[in-house]
Amino acid sequence: MVVEDLHSIFPDAPLYTAYYNPETLGDHAKRFQSWDIRTSFIQKLPFAGILLSPLRIIAPLAFEKFDLSQFDLVISSCNLYSSKAVVTNPAALHLSYIHTPPKMLYGYTTSFNYKKHWWTRLGAEIINHFMRITDFQISQRPNILIANSKNVQARIKKFYRRDSVVIYPGVDINKYQAAEGEPRQSRVSSIKYQGKKEYFISLGRLVRGKGAEIAVAACTKLNLPLKVVGVGPELDNLKKIAGSNIEFTGGVSEDEKIKLLANAKALIVASEQEDFGITPIEAMVAGTPVIAAGSGGYLETVVAGKTGEFFQVSPNLGESKKYVDQTSVYNLMNVLETFDPKKYHQSELKDQAEHYSKEKFKKEILSLIKQNYHTK
Repeated sequence: MVVEDLHSIFPDAPLYTAYYNPETLGDHAKRFQSWDIRTSFIQKLPFAGILLSPLRIIAPLAFEKFDLSQFDLVISSCNLYSSKAVVTNPAALHLSYIHTPPKMLYGYTTSFNYKKHWWTRLGAEIINHFMRITDFQISQRPNILIANSKNVQARIKKFYRRDSVVIYPGVDINKYQAAEGEPRQSRVSSIKYQGKKEYFISLGRLVRGKGAEIAVAACTKLNLPLKVVGVGPELDNLKKIAGSNIEFTGGVSEDEKIKLLANAKALIVASEQEDFGITPIEAMVAGTPVIAAGSGGYLETVVAGKTGEFFQVSPNLGESKKYVDQTSVYNLMNVLETFDPKKYHQSELKDQAEHYSKEKFKKEILSLIKQNYHTK
């Protein structure tokens, strides 16, 4: 989303990326057909698409090889693949939008459990040691670091020893408020459904560390209807612990996602250390409260008692040998047992979501560039 928003500000600017395969994007590939996308040498490596995860070791080198000398403004969107490593013209202004310092390097749970076996743990720790050194060095290159939340801002200060500016990612508020051909009618309110909101919803990638298993286990124990929306490698494991009251929808279209959110009692998000978390904002725009883990970026977007509720999740669950942490499950159950969706007002939910609009994101990015471009 951030890259698309940046591209909308500078539609003629080329996009440099380590690897690009539109075939894996399905219908989403259409959004990028007109873009000027330029790839690194990784694109030409044999089996690059399969080896993308281990190839992150050489990602800094891939971005260093790009010739950006002709540009006086460079914006990198950075997470695992270290795009902040680009070498720019000394007179250029380089802004780096940091989604998070790479989690695998700093002890956070990742989708790959490299600590499962002693040999993978040993090998990974040796590699991570040198990657942390490189990550720190290249984090000093950008002129300005932008954090996607106060949570990530604290990580940047801790691991990179640098100050940063917080600019929250933007949610397309308009797509929830106006359907095509209905400019004055709320898109959410135009969705027709029968009966009351009767289910909870979990929405996101089904990978380790996202906490979908906590929502599935809690709703199974309480026999509460839950729709699990998303795809990922954890799907089979989730099905093994799910009761008959749990429905797995798989991937859904944007319209279907909006409908599912609008008709839910609440969105449940249980990621133990979410960087920012865009799905709670989407739920609030749709007029649906959020039950969130009381940590990470959720603490910045969800207001307890007004737009949702918190429950405590045990730290570093992803490294545990147990698939489901029962303490976290019971903490969530305590909230679910007394949760009343009628307590929350759609106007307050949508007002909170407005703080994270695409328009605000673009305005703050442009303001930052204006403030610093001529001082570089």
